[in-house]
Amino acid sequence: MRNTLAAAAAPLLAALLGGAPALAQSQQSHVTDVRTASDLAAVCDPQVRGVERLESIAYCQGYLTAAGQYYASLHPAGGPRRPLFCVPNPPPSVAQSGLAFAAWARQNPQRAGEPALDGLLRWAQSAYPCPTTAASERSPRPGPAR
Repeated sequence: MRNTLAAAAAPLLAALLGGAPALAQSQQSHVTDVRTASDLAAVCDPQVRGVERLESIAYCQGYLTAAGQYYASLHPAGGPRRPLFCVPNPPPSVAQSGLAFAAWARQNPQRAGEPALDGLLRWAQSAYPCPTTAASERSPRPGPAR
């Protein structure tokens, strides 16, 4: 399901961030060239200063917001699909989420080369697992009628 979600989200995110490759070529900046989980972690907790730091943080927060809104549209509350993760109420801020994702990425270097969205979803699943009672409360799928 993760691969399906990432594959479905990729065109939308590419459309939303369509200018990124051109900007990356003209500025030679990591701020606009996010492809892997490691790249996303670097912009969510940048080690640079000045304007580039602010651009990086804005890019991270925009990426997380777009991914979160798209995910929410695929998994509305009470919808037919079981969510991959369950954000608490009240939810963390986008800034807190970006920093938490970057920390997770540092602790999980084996995920560094994965697509950024896959890493983000892995982080969300580990940070905000859904209660196991929700899965056990569901009634089993009915079998074929006999």
